[in-house]
Amino acid sequence: MNAPRHFNPTARWLHWLMAAMIVAMLFIGVAMMASVSARPWLIDLHRPLGITILVLAVVRLRNRLRRPVPALPASLPRWQRAAATASHWLLYGLMLAMPLIGWAMLSAGGFPVQLADGVMLPPIAPRHPALYAVLRAAHGGLAYLLFATVLLHVAAALRHAWVLGDGVFASMARGGRRTPAD
Repeated sequence: MNAPRHFNPTARWLHWLMAAMIVAMLFIGVAMMASVSARPWLIDLHRPLGITILVLAVVRLRNRLRRPVPALPASLPRWQRAAATASHWLLYGLMLAMPLIGWAMLSAGGFPVQLADGVMLPPIAPRHPALYAVLRAAHGGLAYLLFATVLLHVAAALRHAWVLGDGVFASMARGGRRTPAD
């Protein structure tokens, strides 16, 4: 089976929606740590957004495993193709792990995960202060890893778009439209 030239519409839609959500989540996380007065309403935003990212990540991963994806250009060195593949799977892992660890952290701390008025998620970890501390450190550390991975992903995408012009960026950005640059 030949690889398509572009990601399918569901993959493209989820990619751009989740990119905006993840960038927003990173800024919300920083703001939560920097502002005492805004912290309560930022937390109220952070929790449901994290669960939404988790649900969309599952949908996105399912789509990714069921649908063929464009091949990377043969002109890319093997190490760059391997790095691209590894970084994509790292992003998927982080999109799943970050919300789950956050949910478990809150559960271990005895804090409810409220999505909306009257809509609460059940705890997924036992209430335990030491476990809360470990999960909080893991959540924070993985947030830095996510931030770094997102920066590298954006830098690579822009390199493909502006320097190489090899169609890699277009495969996610434009979908089915074909131009001479594709």
